[in-house]
Amino acid sequence: MAAAVELRDITKRFPGVVANDGVHFEAAEGEVHALLGENGAGKSTLSNILTGLYRPDAGEILLSGRPVSFASPRDALVAGIGMVHQHFRLVPPFTVAENVILGDHRGEGKKFMVHPRRIERRVAELGERYRIAVDPRARIWQLSIGEQQRVEILKALYREARILILDEPTAVLTPQEAESLFETLRVMAEEGRTIIFISHKLHEVKAVSDRVTVLRDGKTIDTVATADATPRSLASLMVGREVSLAARVERGSELGEPVLEIRSLWAQGDRGGDALRGIDLTLRAGEILAIAGVAGNGQRELAETITGMRTPTRGEIVLGGRRLRGGDAREAIGAGVAHVPEDRLHTGVAPSLPISSNVVLKSYRAGRVTWGPLLRLRAISRHAAELIHRYDVRGGGPEVPARQLSGGNLQKVVLAREFEGSPRVLVVASPTRGLDVAAIETVHRYLREAAAGYVGVLLISEDLDEILALADRVAVIYEGAIVGERDARSATVDELGLLMAGASE
Repeated sequence: MAAAVELRDITKRFPGVVANDGVHFEAAEGEVHALLGENGAGKSTLSNILTGLYRPDAGEILLSGRPVSFASPRDALVAGIGMVHQHFRLVPPFTVAENVILGDHRGEGKKFMVHPRRIERRVAELGERYRIAVDPRARIWQLSIGEQQRVEILKALYREARILILDEPTAVLTPQEAESLFETLRVMAEEGRTIIFISHKLHEVKAVSDRVTVLRDGKTIDTVATADATPRSLASLMVGREVSLAARVERGSELGEPVLEIRSLWAQGDRGGDALRGIDLTLRAGEILAIAGVAGNGQRELAETITGMRTPTRGEIVLGGRRLRGGDAREAIGAGVAHVPEDRLHTGVAPSLPISSNVVLKSYRAGRVTWGPLLRLRAISRHAAELIHRYDVRGGGPEVPARQLSGGNLQKVVLAREFEGSPRVLVVASPTRGLDVAAIETVHRYLREAAAGYVGVLLISEDLDEILALADRVAVIYEGAIVGERDARSATVDELGLLMAGASE
């Protein structure tokens, strides 16, 4: 197979950090090539160099054997390189169809006058064909994180990129939909396209890729044939030691009394209509209750309603026997509700503020960090430094702006803040989305420790492997309603996947 893309001795430095250190990467025409590495290993930087967002300090890029240089992302798009980023490049006020056509330099995008209905039909056709349907007329701000990811995939498919980089593309898909996407990627590879597949789900890497390149600490560690590797061997290459992959750990402690009761809960979505339809759930102290479902079926609205960020139209939320006032986030926090949102960049943190400010967003009124009406900045910085060390946040010290952190390290900041608040109920949405195997191992341990300390954990996730490894019970949500509950010890991926897709009991 001829090399479609080759990066030779790529080096990229940032202040105090060498993100890529002489990296070599090569992917062939007609190949699905997986790129693995811990958070901060250099994958995102390498992808941003290939897509024209960054320029390397040293090294060269070759496409089909010819050296190229990209001065901007537009140059990479013209060269046939597309990417679905982990942090999406979308314009919130625009519709799905408008975002898909934005920046396209072919066909409709070159005309002075475009035909919105024609574009909407094409987007709808692509969504149906690849089973990632989303309303072409919906505005981005109205969509869940999972639906926004689908828009990014549709953008790349619309442009018919010859080299397609996918960063965690299955995070919001059912197992059946993920397999359908893999079939699509294989067809694209058979047509001669090159797929660079970035994922922390090692079983997916085994299922879809031909070869795997592993980065660690900004350097290329090895490139291996997928058929010759195992998930455990790949994980060891990524972190430089043996790691424990996600596996169910039975907990011996008895469950406590109900700590959270949700009774006939209804709530509206951002586009009007009922996003939640009569939800009934009971969470006990020390229990991990998982909510499984395809993104866009009410998970975000459920989390926001429980945590006071959205006002219910009907129903009750009772915490420890106390009925919470709907739509009051401060009351929910005071009652002991902690929240790890699915959108860590825009909802989980204040991106422009430093890590030190972000870790005290909920506790800045506490005496340990204030002196009367004044903030004790040194105490806040020391507290942040302690959390950075304890939670292994990499990428800078307490005064580094949150927006400069990688996705995984940003998630650690959110988790550190929420776990340190001694919650009674912990609502966590996609807590390991985009994290590497070592970070996933750590987050899973924190969740188990929280449950062992008799915190009630409500885990909202599309990752069924994660759910079956952690949960005591699983409730499946579909179109805003709970359509089935299962004991996690006996449930199967296929069974839950069918319920997530709308199959009846």
